Amino acid sequence: MKLLKFLAVGFVFGIVLTKAEAVSWYRIFEMFQFDSFHMYGIIMTAIATGVLGIQIMKRYQLKDINGEPIHIADKEKGTFRYWIGGLVFGLGWAMVGACPGPIFILIGAGFYPVIWVLIGALLGTFFYGLWKDKLPH
Repeated sequence: MKLLKFLAVGFVFGIVLTKAEAVSWYRIFEMFQFDSFHMYGIIMTAIATGVLGIQIMKRYQLKDINGEPIHIADKEKGTFRYWIGGLVFGLGWAMVGACPGPIFILIGAGFYPVIWVLIGALLGTFFYGLWKDKLPH
C-alpha cells in the first residue's frame, strides 16, 4: 500500500511532463539548437525545486519512508568525471531525443519503438557496472 502513493506520483509526473511537452522530440531538438527557452526553463525549474527540497529536508530533518533520517552524502572532489559523464549523457540525449524519465512516458503513451532506446539505456548501465572499476573516476 505504501508503494501506491509513489505510483500515483509517477503517473502525475508523467502527465505533467507530457503536458509541458518535455517529452517532445521537437522541443528537445529546439533545446540542442538553442532555438527555444522552453526546455531550459523546465530544467531550471527542476533545479530550483531540487535545491529548495534539499534545504527543506536538511532544515526540518525529514525522515525517509522507513523512518530513518535522510542523509545526503557530499560529492567527491574532481570535475573531470562529471564533465565526461555529462558529455556522454548529453550526447545520448541528443541522439535519441529523450532522457531516462521520458523514455518510460513515451512507451506508456504508445511510442513502442522507444523500447529500443530503453534497452540501449539498460545495456549502457549494465556495461558501466561491469567496467566502472577500470574507468578513471
